[in-house]
Amino acid sequence: MENQYGTIEISQEYFAKLVGKAASECFGVAGMVNSPAQGIRAAVSGRDAIDKGVRVRTSGGGLVIDLHIVVVYGMNISVIVKSIVNKVRYTVEQSTNLDVAKVNVFVDSMKTENE
Repeated sequence: MENQYGTIEISQEYFAKLVGKAASECFGVAGMVNSPAQGIRAAVSGRDAIDKGVRVRTSGGGLVIDLHIVVVYGMNISVIVKSIVNKVRYTVEQSTNLDVAKVNVFVDSMKTENE
């Protein structure tokens, strides 16, 4: 972003932490998981990626956010996903003043509360 004072750059790490924290705080979310590309990268490097479960890219002037999550077994998945979409969109737009075009949520796994 550019304004009269100069250029503002927001790192991928900041977005990953901002989005991951917002999504993880939603009721019914048990955690974040690596996307297939992140899983390969983590296997090669031997450690989890900072952006675990989060991918942010631009498209048509807005941000497109992909999330890979684990949900708690027995919860209403559509309600969880709507909550995540709303919270992530609100958090990103309020924190960065950037438009969020789309939030894609991929439910990759389920956990029981005891796991």
